[in-house]
Amino acid sequence: MSQLRAHPLSTWSRIARWSEHGDAIFYAITLIFAMLTIGLVVAIGTVTWQASAQARQLLGLNFLFASGWAPNKLIFGALPAVYGTLVTSAIALLLAGPTGVFIGIFLSELAPLWLRRPLSFLVELLAAIPSVIYGMWGVFVFIPWSRPVFETVANSVGRVIPLFAGPVAAGRSLLAAGIILAIMILPTVAAISRDVLAVVPRHQREAMLALGATRWETIWLAVVPYARAGIVGGMMLGLGRALGETMAALLVIGGVKNIVPVSLLAPGISIAPLIASELANANSEVHQSALILMALVLFSITLLLNGAARLFVWQVSRGPVGEVRA
Repeated sequence: MSQLRAHPLSTWSRIARWSEHGDAIFYAITLIFAMLTIGLVVAIGTVTWQASAQARQLLGLNFLFASGWAPNKLIFGALPAVYGTLVTSAIALLLAGPTGVFIGIFLSELAPLWLRRPLSFLVELLAAIPSVIYGMWGVFVFIPWSRPVFETVANSVGRVIPLFAGPVAAGRSLLAAGIILAIMILPTVAAISRDVLAVVPRHQREAMLALGATRWETIWLAVVPYARAGIVGGMMLGLGRALGETMAALLVIGGVKNIVPVSLLAPGISIAPLIASELANANSEVHQSALILMALVLFSITLLLNGAARLFVWQVSRGPVGEVRA
């Protein structure tokens, strides 16, 4: 009986001794997992840097500013793909950013309860659809529908603004790719905006309403400024997906790798589709190294834009949130 009585006490004493060091153990575990993230980033950068050494030595920095892509002649120019990546991602962000924020505002502030849950579910469902399905929808539905519209734009606006000049070929273009990417990242921006707006403290709304503000003034002057850092973060997550999107962009962008298109209605290429379409069939070590160098360029663009986004989030989150400015 004495041993049975001593056993629970001894067990409890061991647990107590372990609990004395619990904070240090928990800190060490979380630190290890945090360092894994940094390690993965460093590993990706190191692998792409080493594997692209041959192309860097052969092409140099002129690779970034050169046009033309003919692997059989050892001609590799990154400018058309870099231009296509930045332009299509910018179009996607310009279209999906404000739209996603307004959807988030409606879901968190204005939608009735009977509509809020099913609509939120549909928004999250859109985020789970594979990108190749968006690409197929773009090829078989959006491009046949949009081609006459693009032709009308080219014949009217394009005569004044070269950015929308024709001719419109098969409907595949930078603009089509940007619109498809916007549809893809819209659920991400909307869902994150809804979540960050939903956790804004209730007293932010009550204080504005008590001062006589209308519903939209309360949302625009008290709720949205309080959640601005989270909203910008959601936009940057959407931008990151647009920068690295492969299959959907490959199906609708047109695949022109040699020149920088002057018009948004002209076909082009971006970095991820270029790598996906050629890496498996690279005809030389230099070709493969050039494609890996393109991956390094895309990795660098992503890091730079995310760093700029974090700086912007830090700037907009400084000072009192939700303050009303005259």
